[in-house]
Amino acid sequence: MSLFLLKDSVPRGFFRKVGTLAVCAALMAPASAQQAAKRVIDEQGTFDRSSQESQRRVTRYAQQTSELLGEYRLTLQQLDRVRIYNDNLQAIVSDQEAEITSIETQLENFEETEQGIVPLMLDMIADLKAFIEADMPFQEQERADRIARLEDNMTDSGLTVSEKYRQIVEAYKIEAGFGRTIEAYEGTVSIKGQDTQVDFLRVGRVVLAYQTRDASVTGMWNKQTRQFEEADSGYRRSVSDGLALAKKQAAPSLLVLPVAGAEAAQ
Repeated sequence: MSLFLLKDSVPRGFFRKVGTLAVCAALMAPASAQQAAKRVIDEQGTFDRSSQESQRRVTRYAQQTSELLGEYRLTLQQLDRVRIYNDNLQAIVSDQEAEITSIETQLENFEETEQGIVPLMLDMIADLKAFIEADMPFQEQERADRIARLEDNMTDSGLTVSEKYRQIVEAYKIEAGFGRTIEAYEGTVSIKGQDTQVDFLRVGRVVLAYQTRDASVTGMWNKQTRQFEEADSGYRRSVSDGLALAKKQAAPSLLVLPVAGAEAAQ
């Protein structure tokens, strides 16, 4: 009995069927036929095992390929995010470089501006000091301290030029405000050669008067003689009313106070 098998030209299951038939035939065939059938069965088993191993390799490679593809796609996403981040970072760096260039330009211009504004501020302080010295002598210590502070600021390296200028402008605003307000404050004045505690009354920059605590003496600042002079007793009540008004102890009312005439001021 002869058996011819062509592995490459038949399906895989065919060999199982043939193997089963070969076993049956081998039981009824002589010894030589049985040996041939055994070889066929062995070859079929070897082929099956080889096919199973190939299938396992194909499955393993497919899984590895899928994992690598997933990693590749994740890497592309990360690369896109990194590219976007780098583009944004570059924009920030470019903006900072432009800002640095602008600051450097401003500093160069500031040096030139500072050379002009410092002498101006010194002149402003000197003018304000001269004005206070020529003004009526009210709140003398407070105003003198303000001028001294401005002068000290000009040599203080811890203050910026803008802050020095701001304080000078603020001092000018305070002095300007005195011309629109009424004020009462305590102080001393020399009366008959003796320092006496009095209440001062300032009405803008028009009137500066004083009155002793017992209201027995009332005086006025004379702009022409630049000294305090005792006022007529008729103004005693007006100064008392003015002090009460400035201290918010009375309602606003008309005050009659002596004011230097235009011809006297010449």
